Amino acid sequence: MEQQGVPAVAIVTTPFRKTAQAMAASWGAPDYAFLDCDHPIGNLPGPALDRIADGLADSLARIVCGT
Repeated sequence: MEQQGVPAVAIVTTPFRKTAQAMAASWGAPDYAFLDCDHPIGNLPGPALDRIADGLADSLARIVCGT
């Protein structure tokens, strides 16, 4: 999306951050923005995921809006 001018941020669970950073670097984007959250999230109910998203919202807005 960023190649098309749309700001983007990847959200990963903490154990996968280093892998995600390595992948971004191998794709030529070593400074790509990531946010991490606790692991695991796969079996969390909707309200728990909403709380995680709410906790990331301010950081996401700062990265995407550049503030």
